[in-house]
Amino acid sequence: METVLEMDREDLIVTEIDTYLNEISNYGQEIEKLNSSQRVLLIIENLQREINNGGFKQFYWNSSGDYAMETVDTLKQIGATITAGVVKKANDQFPDGLVPEDRDKRGEVLNLIGEKSSEYWNALDLKFYGPNKETGIWEIDDLPNLLIKFVKANKADFEK
Repeated sequence: METVLEMDREDLIVTEIDTYLNEISNYGQEIEKLNSSQRVLLIIENLQREINNGGFKQFYWNSSGDYAMETVDTLKQIGATITAGVVKKANDQFPDGLVPEDRDKRGEVLNLIGEKSSEYWNALDLKFYGPNKETGIWEIDDLPNLLIKFVKANKADFEK
């Protein structure tokens, strides 16, 4: 772990740890194999990966959406309160603000709300892609930096 944490780029540090956790957990299909700290990192990385690849709609359609409700709490655990608020707003598009954990049930709800929610989710997606074009300010937290701080604070939980 020391060697990984000494890498030059924060994104590469997080990617290295994420790769290791995905191998242990069969790409999240056996997330119960991870301890609570490892689970936090994997859930947040799944969020980032899905948003950067296809936005909130993809996040909910894929297995990462199984942890949509938990994602808000994991973000708060690492101090990413701004991003937690963005994800909560996205989750609030579901009836009563509750995202079904079951992928099939979530898919049924997405078919009902998807068209109405897509425009809203697209606006939230932009917060992940870069700074606000008008203000030049990022509208989410520095997730790689916060994840690295979290890993360092819980280093024993990430030792191989």
